[in-house]
Formats: sequence, structure tokens, C-alpha cells
Amino acid sequence: MRALVNTFVNYVRSYMRRTDRILWLLCLALSGFSILLLFGIIDTGYAGYLRISNRNILVQGVAVVMGACGAALLSHIDYKNLAKLWKVHVPVSYFLLALTFFMGVGTLERPDDRRWLIFPLGGLSFQPSELLRISFILVFAYHIFCVREKINHPLHLPGLLVHGAVPVILLHLQGDDGSALIIAAIFISMLFCSGISWKYIFGTVAIIGVSLPVLWSYILSDFQKQRFLAVYYGADRDIQGIFFQQHRAQIAFATGGEGGVGIFNASHIYVPEMHNDFMFSFLGASTGFVGCALTIVAIIVLWLKILLCAGRAKDLLGSMICMGIFSMLSFQTLINIGMNIAMLPVIGNPLPFLSYGGSSMLTSYLGIGLVLSVHMHSSKPMFE
Repeated sequence: MRALVNTFVNYVRSYMRRTDRILWLLCLALSGFSILLLFGIIDTGYAGYLRISNRNILVQGVAVVMGACGAALLSHIDYKNLAKLWKVHVPVSYFLLALTFFMGVGTLERPDDRRWLIFPLGGLSFQPSELLRISFILVFAYHIFCVREKINHPLHLPGLLVHGAVPVILLHLQGDDGSALIIAAIFISMLFCSGISWKYIFGTVAIIGVSLPVLWSYILSDFQKQRFLAVYYGADRDIQGIFFQQHRAQIAFATGGEGGVGIFNASHIYVPEMHNDFMFSFLGASTGFVGCALTIVAIIVLWLKILLCAGRAKDLLGSMICMGIFSMLSFQTLINIGMNIAMLPVIGNPLPFLSYGGSSMLTSYLGIGLVLSVHMHSSKPMFE
């Protein structure tokens, strides 16, 4: 038994020497902090309104453990082999997404938003679009890697564009425009960093600019338009309606002030979904400007570590995987914080590593696992 323990300890020491310890520390600290914030939200007395309980804390904790184990497992597998397994994970991710069109379930607030699947055992829900993000990053990075020398050739560019358009269109048809927007941002960022010609970039920007009126008139629903208008008009319009959630978040930030009112304080302002999409508002009320600033610094350091890994990768495939994960986490964070402070409309994207949600937590850790795989299997000195 003692020999087994020593072997395990030596293995952990060896792994910690080869992995990125700072990246692990940041992820574990942020996800651990999310559990502490959930305890605080339940202690406020709003658990009944939010329909959360200690069971949700248990789910979050299990998701952190499972995500960390999954990240450790992925980091041991060569990312090149993971990318070549696209014939396995791509059909699975699209099959699960397709199931939501027939078996998906929504929330009590929006029953028509059927983006979740329910596991037969335990009644736990899972959001397939989260898994699709990881699968898309892997397969699109591999696609770019395979055509890297002819990426600007007119015969290869349409294939790349179709590759990015398919998941975005499917997610839009499903009604999950938040995830569609994130995958579109991942696609654009990875393509931008792949060495594509500037003439295509400028052409794309021009097309997007021309398409905005069409998007507003024919693609966005009336409900989505109202969300944009609510941000524009702010407190001058409909603070008891569609702007109510963001208005309550503004009050929560105001009560937090510089140092916050404390995590375990019964005087917290109620904000709908403050355990999930609006966790940042509870963080602002609890820890104030100082806590928000420190949290943002930790998140930015995490982003920089991912970018450093992308720069040290020995091949384009590793760099593209890291850039995809960076885009996923950074855009999701910017959108979430933007809607919390009423700078962006409410879209419905959780804050990575902090918001409640097993699917989001697992996806974030799996993304970090891919980054660690690149770090451990292909890292090189930055200026080599």
C-alpha cells in the first residue's frame, strides 16, 4: 500500500513539473470561488425564487471535479491524435444537438427554448451546444492545419466558410443564438489567425456591415430586438419589463460599492438568474469593485497563459486549438460581463468557471485540457 501511495505521489509530482501549474491554479481558484458564491446566494434567502438548493452546489462541485479530471486526462493525450479523432466526436456532438430538436427541454421562464437534454438517471440536464464548441475547435483547427499552405486558394476558402456556417445556422434554428454567436466568434478568430489574406478579411467586414440591416429586419425576432433597444434606452424605458433584470443588476453593483456587502449577507439585492448568467452582479454586490477587479485580473491572466501556449506551440494545429479555446472563453466572458453591466443585451451565456452550470463548467475545463495537451506535447521556447 505504501509503495502504491509513493508511486501516485511521484506521478503527481512528475505531472506538475510538466504541466502549467499557474493555469491549473487559476481554473481551480475561480471554480472554487463559484461554489463559495453559490453558498452565499442560497444564504440570501432568494433560493426559492431562483429554484436552487444545496443540490445545485453538489452538482457544481461534481462538475468541477469531473471537469478537472477530464482536463488532466486530455492533457495526457497528444492533441494531434485528438484532432484526428474528428470522425468520432463530430458525429456525436451533432447527433446530440439534433436530439434537442425532438427531445430538448426548456426552462420555466422560456419553455420554447429547448436547448437541454435530460439524462435518464438523476434527472440532470446537459446542453449539447457546449460540447459542440469543443468539437468545433478541434475539427476546425485540423481543417486549417490540413489546408494551411493553400488556405487563400479560392477552392479551399468556401469549404472553410461552410464549415463555420453549419453549426451557427443549426444553433440559430434551435433557438440558441447565444451559442451561435460564440461559435461564430471562434470561427472568425481562428480564421483571422490562420494566415488568411487581408483582402478576404476586409471583404468579410464589408459584407457584415451591409448585412446588418438585413439581420435586424429579417433574422432577429421582436424579443431580441427589444433586448437591444432596452440597452439603448436603459432605465428610461421598461425597467419593469425586459430591462428589469439588468436594472436589478445595476442596483446590485451600486450597493456593492468599493468593498462589497459580503458574500453571506441577507441584504443582497435580488437579481433574476444571479446564480447563473448574472453571477457577476452577485459578485459585484458581495465583493464590490475590488473583488470584481481582482476576478477580472485573474481571468485576464488565464487568457494570457493560453495565448502564451499558442505562441509556444510547435505547429499551426496546436496554435489554432489554443486560439479557439482563447476565443471561446474570452468572448463568452466579455458578453457575460457586458450584459451584467448593461453594455450589451441579455444573450444567455454563463461566465466561464464562475456561473452555475455543469455543462458550462465541464466545457471550460475540457477546453483547458486541450490547451494543456498542447503545452505538454508541443511546447517550445517562445523565441526559438
